[in-house]
Amino acid sequence: MAVAVVTGGSKGLGRALAAGLAERGWDLVLGARTASVLEESAAAARAYGTRVAALAGDVRDPAHRRELVAAAGRLGGLDLLVSNASALGAEPLVPLARLPLDGFREALETNTVAALGLVQEALPLLRASGRGAVVAVSSDAAAEAYGTWGGYGASKAALDHLAAVLAVEERDLRVWSVDPGDMATDLYAAAVPGDTDVRPDPASVVPGFLALVERRPASGRYAAPALAAAR
Repeated sequence: MAVAVVTGGSKGLGRALAAGLAERGWDLVLGARTASVLEESAAAARAYGTRVAALAGDVRDPAHRRELVAAAGRLGGLDLLVSNASALGAEPLVPLARLPLDGFREALETNTVAALGLVQEALPLLRASGRGAVVAVSSDAAAEAYGTWGGYGASKAALDHLAAVLAVEERDLRVWSVDPGDMATDLYAAAVPGDTDVRPDPASVVPGFLALVERRPASGRYAAPALAAAR
């Protein structure tokens, strides 16, 4: 049975992706900070009959990262690592002139540093899988200059580059940086609380992520909506 680790797995895209993988028979290790909400996500995934380990903790904590990988090992190995946990740096978002540097550090530590730390922890199991893959959940803010999104976008741009270099260094793995596009998530609501535009449910882009996992195209940067449309 294939095993995936998904950070930020308690709600939004993480919960939707966990359900999509579980429906296809994947065993899961889910991580997030709020235990009660994480357990709701785990219960929804278990309804498909798969094994799910739910571990509450902060992905910035090395001990938590070790726990996630160890739990995957107990399930039989690790085939897919999804770095989805994210921090904005400021809620709501503000221009760079007013971005708290401590908030920027939090975004970098969560979105970039922790993602690399988790990869480093997971590499032995991913290499041993024979079909190991890494998904770095990116953002269009990593590639486009949107006012007030500078700190968050910079952290995601750094994540994109780490993913690209990892793909060069780990030729036997698939490493995909994925822009999920606009979604109706708590993260977006916290970023721009006054925005009332209707946005897609995170579940609508899960088919794009699953297309990567199932088709295993070359490592690179992809847009989930385009992948979903091509299915």
